[in-house]
Amino acid sequence: MRGRPQGRRVRSVPVDVLVVVGDVPVPERLAARARHVVAVPTADADPSLVADLRGRIPREVGVIGGTDVVRLAVSLHQSGLPVMLLTDAEVAIPGIEVRPIADQGPLMDVADSMLELIGNTPLVRLDRIGRDLACHLLAKLELLNPGGSVKDRPALTMIDAAERDGRLRPGGTIVEPTSGNTGVGLAIVAARRHYRCVFVMPDKVAPEKISLLRAYGAEVIVCPTTVAPGHPDSYYSVSDRVARDTPGAFKPDQYHNPHNPEAHEGTTGPEMWRQTAGRITHFVAGIGTGGTITGVGRYLKQKNPAIQVIGADPVGSVYSGGSGRPYLVEGIGEDFWPEAYDPTGVDRVVAVGDRNSFLTARRVTREEGILVGGSTGTAVWAALEVGRELEPSDVVVVLVPDSGRGYLSKVYDEKWMADYGFLRSSGVTAGEVLARKESDIPQLVHVHPDERVRDVIALFREFEVSQVPVVKAELPLAAAEVVGAVHERDLMELAFRDPSMLDRPVGEAMGPPLPTLGSGEPVDVAVERLESSAALLVLDAGHPVGVLTRSDLLGFLAQHAGP
Repeated sequence: MRGRPQGRRVRSVPVDVLVVVGDVPVPERLAARARHVVAVPTADADPSLVADLRGRIPREVGVIGGTDVVRLAVSLHQSGLPVMLLTDAEVAIPGIEVRPIADQGPLMDVADSMLELIGNTPLVRLDRIGRDLACHLLAKLELLNPGGSVKDRPALTMIDAAERDGRLRPGGTIVEPTSGNTGVGLAIVAARRHYRCVFVMPDKVAPEKISLLRAYGAEVIVCPTTVAPGHPDSYYSVSDRVARDTPGAFKPDQYHNPHNPEAHEGTTGPEMWRQTAGRITHFVAGIGTGGTITGVGRYLKQKNPAIQVIGADPVGSVYSGGSGRPYLVEGIGEDFWPEAYDPTGVDRVVAVGDRNSFLTARRVTREEGILVGGSTGTAVWAALEVGRELEPSDVVVVLVPDSGRGYLSKVYDEKWMADYGFLRSSGVTAGEVLARKESDIPQLVHVHPDERVRDVIALFREFEVSQVPVVKAELPLAAAEVVGAVHERDLMELAFRDPSMLDRPVGEAMGPPLPTLGSGEPVDVAVERLESSAALLVLDAGHPVGVLTRSDLLGFLAQHAGP
């Protein structure tokens, strides 16, 4: 049993209207079965209450509350309403049905809702992945939460707090920027409590994540990944705008909400301490909003200050010293510093590239039988790095934040992995052709959107190239930083028709980016794609490394052809 409350369960009593007297907590099963819940401060059946209840034309009015609840039930009955008194007290009232609140039968092992199943996730050994380590390597399987991720925990905690504080009221709208998992957790809570949801997501997320949120009835807005956090089109800015313009909206704001780390300090951390019998020496987790590593680390260090808290971070993210430049792994890493993250509680941050993240995730799935996402690959790779330094008495717990089911079209799709240069085929590959180009020019000639057209034409002549990618950053580039391409012939035609174009930014003349090809893909794939395009942008582990043209491929084939 995973954390469900023990004791007598509440009976399932269907009523049209449930009247709650005073400040009495209503069992969720009763509220869920009622079409309407009406809260009244006292047991007085004033005319406005009677009129409201009659207007709903109820078949049954359930009344629940404190000591004066009998008086209200009698008054409503005398007003001609069909009343049912819900109480565990021994009372008998003529003309009024009295039903107990507690289930009178033998106690069944059943949860009242999915929300009761959040938390108390198990630990499992990673003995195959960690076969070369002396220490214990254990995985905290947060993918077994109802929503499939660790984000169920803060989702429930943040909504509970907002309801207590009055920031979220019945019929309200939850608005949140999310890469998917927090949205699912919030959507589950919203489905149980009848809230509307609007989620704003970056465009790099897997399409199945968007479909999943829509399956819960949420509205999803997709925004570009490559804009700065303060840009009007960033998913942070858009979520702010939607929350501001939507009546009754509440934005949990997981990046800055203190209840995010509190959820893990109160549940995830204590679970790990109990499950390891206090033997945990190292905790490893990816850093996204920072809530998980902050909350868990805070609890564990209170129990034992010697415990090491290690963050796993994508290369390019600010947590490991990057500037926030794009990377492909989802759900972790940031381009700003969230308030939910406390860096003083983290002893070490390990930077992990996309290649190691994705390939490690695939190893965990195939060797341990645990289907995990790319961010789990990041955390496990970091845990392996840390574990190589440890002794048999050390216990490393690595957090598995979610399942790989949300990444089937990416990490577990052979074509996607090959196209981004994460997999290498047998035989001669596109990367080898690129490496053997006989030229003194840089491997990746590129320009920026603000360079003048005449200067780009001069670059074509200097390096004897016919097309170059247009990028908005410096090497090493991420694929998302390629914004377009320009071709010599197109620029010549534009300049001929309008000579003033020569002094305009090339960003005004660029076309779409060049088609891409993974560096590990075979030559026959390059031949096939060059039939419809004069050049291809070659990616290695998601990074552009060169341009491959028809003449490059012809030169390679001629040089290596048999006699």
